[in-house]
Amino acid sequence: MSRTTLDARTPYAPSTDAPSLAARIAVHPATALIGILLVSLNMRAALSAVSPLLTDVSGAYGLSSTAGGLLTTLPVLLMGITAPFVPKLVRRFGPERVVLGALGLLAAGVGLRVVSGVWTLFAGSIVIGAAIALLNVTLPGLVKRDFPDRAATMTGVYSTAMIVGATLAAALSVPMEHAFGGWQGSLASWSVLALFAGLVWLPQVRRRPAAGAGARALPQLGAARMAGLWKHPLAWQLALYMGMMSLLSYTLIAWMPTILTDQGMDRGTAGAVFAFCNLVQVGGAFLVPLMAGRMTSQRTLVALMVGCNVAGISGLLLAPVGGAWLWAVLLGIAQGGGFGLAMALIVLRAGGAAVASQLSGMAQMVGYFIAAAGPVGFGALHEATGGWGLPLVLLLGCCGVALCAGLGAGRAHTLRAAG
Repeated sequence: MSRTTLDARTPYAPSTDAPSLAARIAVHPATALIGILLVSLNMRAALSAVSPLLTDVSGAYGLSSTAGGLLTTLPVLLMGITAPFVPKLVRRFGPERVVLGALGLLAAGVGLRVVSGVWTLFAGSIVIGAAIALLNVTLPGLVKRDFPDRAATMTGVYSTAMIVGATLAAALSVPMEHAFGGWQGSLASWSVLALFAGLVWLPQVRRRPAAGAGARALPQLGAARMAGLWKHPLAWQLALYMGMMSLLSYTLIAWMPTILTDQGMDRGTAGAVFAFCNLVQVGGAFLVPLMAGRMTSQRTLVALMVGCNVAGISGLLLAPVGGAWLWAVLLGIAQGGGFGLAMALIVLRAGGAAVASQLSGMAQMVGYFIAAAGPVGFGALHEATGGWGLPLVLLLGCCGVALCAGLGAGRAHTLRAAG
């Protein structure tokens, strides 16, 4: 058997030097799991923390509704712009260093966002979006490498942690505003979470597994990339499914409370319904990927997630106040489970860690470009028509696109690099 020499830049290629005790601790599965969980908590918190404070932030700088909406749209747009470049960074520096750098960039973006000045506010949002894109694209490959036999389960775990982080950020932003004496202190506090995660992640950068350790998950040098991925129908189906599900999720996150209050519900109750919807997402984000990993084909789950979206959106259209709590359950399952399923499909359809990173970059670039149009377009259509009827009907049309794409992405097929 010939011996293959691996380039230092080969993606997901750990060193094979003799390990120290610290290195053995660093590569222990429990250590990797804790690190991934802490990283995941940061992947939505900095975004969700803005929504409850948007009125105060806009008032401080005299921002219009459209400009205020850009604070949530810009990071999503940057996630799409940055995503295709991440696999190259992973191959050049390794996934551990990319994650560490992203956490530092995230902390810097959070800090920049609260520096006095409207331009730094938007510049910080751009930096945050780029940092989250680095984490979004890198984690699926890490999960595929470090937990190859439990990739779907681990996807559910880190998807759940993402939503928990977002829920905590949304719930704590206003109390922390009072505690720190203003919205700047509340938003700045989330940099501490990013820095702490970076500190815990630091040992992963110095991974030194024993000879042969990790070889099972180590990609072959000739299989580092899959040629023609952007021309593969399955890759596009997955990207469109992720994009449409993300569009539905971000749009409803932005506008669901407003829809309820416009129909006569008081703000406190509307906020409670919205918080309950976020809580339900946690269960969906964990259970649906877990179920996906036990299925050969995930088409049934795709249909279920899209069906919950259809039912919940139809409820907002026909009886928004009377059935609000039921719609919150259905939309929570659809949003949490739909996102978790999209992430699980990336690792299930990828034939290796490097392909998972490449596929993740493509799916998230296309997906977040689509998603970025949702909240702004939905709001503009509402303003043009003076009601919520037509915007909600168009969301139902998006559900149809998501179903068609998802049924294709849910097929039992694996994308592999030639080698």
